Amino acid sequence: MKKTLLTLSALLLSAIGAEAQQALWGGAQIVSPEINPDFTITFRYRAPKAKTVQLSGEFLPEQLIPTQNGGVWAINPPVDMKEGKDGVWEYTTPNPVPAGYYTYTITEDGIRTIDPANVYINRDVATITNQLIVSQQKGDEGYYYNVNDVPHGTVRKMWYHSKTLGTDRRLTVYTPAGYETSGKKYPVFYLLHGAGGDEEAWYTQGRATQILDNLIADGKAEPMILVMTNGNAWDTAAPGESTAGFAQPGALGVSREGVPEAAFELHFPEVMNFIEKNFRCKTDKNSRAIAGLSMGGFHSQAISRYYNQKFGYVGLFSGATGGVQAMGNRPAESPVYTRFDADMAKQFAKGKQPRLYFIACGKTDFVLGGVQALMAYMDEHNYPYVWRESEGGHIWRNWRQYLTEYAQKIFK
Repeated sequence: MKKTLLTLSALLLSAIGAEAQQALWGGAQIVSPEINPDFTITFRYRAPKAKTVQLSGEFLPEQLIPTQNGGVWAINPPVDMKEGKDGVWEYTTPNPVPAGYYTYTITEDGIRTIDPANVYINRDVATITNQLIVSQQKGDEGYYYNVNDVPHGTVRKMWYHSKTLGTDRRLTVYTPAGYETSGKKYPVFYLLHGAGGDEEAWYTQGRATQILDNLIADGKAEPMILVMTNGNAWDTAAPGESTAGFAQPGALGVSREGVPEAAFELHFPEVMNFIEKNFRCKTDKNSRAIAGLSMGGFHSQAISRYYNQKFGYVGLFSGATGGVQAMGNRPAESPVYTRFDADMAKQFAKGKQPRLYFIACGKTDFVLGGVQALMAYMDEHNYPYVWRESEGGHIWRNWRQYLTEYAQKIFK
């Protein structure tokens, strides 16, 4: 009996060991994606029973779809992969892919999935995609998104209490290399996400900490503290990181039923107080910057306008601008929005205007009309700003570029 038990135990341990070995060394043998010497990229996917396999990615040719409001929506239509030996489907881009960070997915017989040969994935709202970085030489776009051999900062996930919102909330804080031992005070940059994002968005898909590490190491940006907030006043933290558990994430706008209008903007001083209490910060106006993408651009504009002498630098990346009209079909009630004209006048009063008001948007971005309306308003009132127009639409590739440029302009 004893011998039988020992034999069964040995078999069980052998099975467990085999499973562990498979996890350690049993990864996919297919190479995908493969960045070729000429910087074309080959993608491979094994599906011997599939009838069709398609590849979707940001590196594919762009197609413009007209919208009802007269604008355009830019998409990257999928391409067909070709089946080869042993049921391996393959696609190689016809042209070299420019340096940058890209995401992609696979669709097998109409079912969207990810590339199992690529373990690097990212969540954007409720969508999971594979990711890759193309870098052809030092200093190109992809270089700044990579983890390079430079001094690295520290990233903290921290909780603060908001009396305004009646709950604890989480944010992400980056401190530059050397912060722990320098004894110095640093300027602070508040970076806000778009609809559906959270305090993880700029840290993961935005590559914000890699961008700052590399820019600071190259002497192109000043050492700074970077604060990435959760702009959803109804949420306490990113999906899976709060008491809501593994709730399904979704893309939501600047307000939600049951949450007071402008709740995020009204509670923002609590964020600033928390950071300035817990970190060595410079606290003068010209040592504070704020910027955001899409909904975060709306928030950045509103916060910098309402607290009109708190920020020396403001950045709107594809900002969902438009003042009171941005509230949609209902009239705004909060003074954060209704005092638009008066607060803009205070923000841009002679001798008190921001050192930099940076506005950036893609030529095919669906928010471009609103951005142009804001610039026309500012031109009419002689409010200075810097305009950056790029190719492409409402996409992360543009927002990373804008962040890279904006970070080099602030605190100088």
